[in-house]
Amino acid sequence: MPKKTKLKKLDDAFYESELGKLQIKLVKLQDWVKTEGKKIVVIFEGRDAAGKGSVIKRITERLNPRFARTVALGVPTEREKTQWYFQRYVPHLPAAGEIVLFDRSWYNRAGVEHVMGFCTDEEYWEFMRSCPEFERMLIRSGIMLIKYWFSISDEEQEKRFQARLKDPTKTWKLSPMDIEARTQWMAYSKAKDDMFKYTDIKEAPWWVVNADDKKRARLNCIHHLLSQIPYKEIKREKIKLPPRQAEEGSGYVRPPIETQTFVPQVY
Repeated sequence: MPKKTKLKKLDDAFYESELGKLQIKLVKLQDWVKTEGKKIVVIFEGRDAAGKGSVIKRITERLNPRFARTVALGVPTEREKTQWYFQRYVPHLPAAGEIVLFDRSWYNRAGVEHVMGFCTDEEYWEFMRSCPEFERMLIRSGIMLIKYWFSISDEEQEKRFQARLKDPTKTWKLSPMDIEARTQWMAYSKAKDDMFKYTDIKEAPWWVVNADDKKRARLNCIHHLLSQIPYKEIKREKIKLPPRQAEEGSGYVRPPIETQTFVPQVY
């Protein structure tokens, strides 16, 4: 990984302006995906507190949620544990016109499951053998697959963990697994290196995002995502609002406003 140099903090106004421009392009991307019937999968992996969720939020917040959705699966059920490993992820893959963002993905097996002993060595190595072929199969089926790894230093992760401890709106982000992962820093580093060795394939390479600076990581990731998809702007017909139907002469009489129950105006 290239040496990370300390950069000047981004100006808030500049950041918001650039983010707005990128989000307009994301809307144009979604229009193209819907019109052309494309299928896009974007995988977000990385260290805890690396900022994956915040990037996903900025990508989706201006998009139509019916066609762009986030998948963040929980712990597999007892039944799912007996299935073909990739089976629980397949139902969440996109249909034509959809974008799916995986907030962690099938790569759990190469990371947390392997490091924490939640899978056997045989299951782990079978994943390493089959994952590249699974992804090539998705690509041959017409899915555009893009994979991001968010890289964060241990110093910055510690800083963010401490901030979460002090913020009552963020303490839920510190799961028991996150706490345990702190004691396995080097094991996770080796697991990531091994994962790249086997799954950084030509058809679906890993793209590493320098995530120590949250705002830069968001802008860089979104900008890169847009560059990876050959979308074109779809010209929309100009919308003209028709006149609203007048109440007078319609024969409709509204009930008295006093019959309605209003939320108290506390603020």
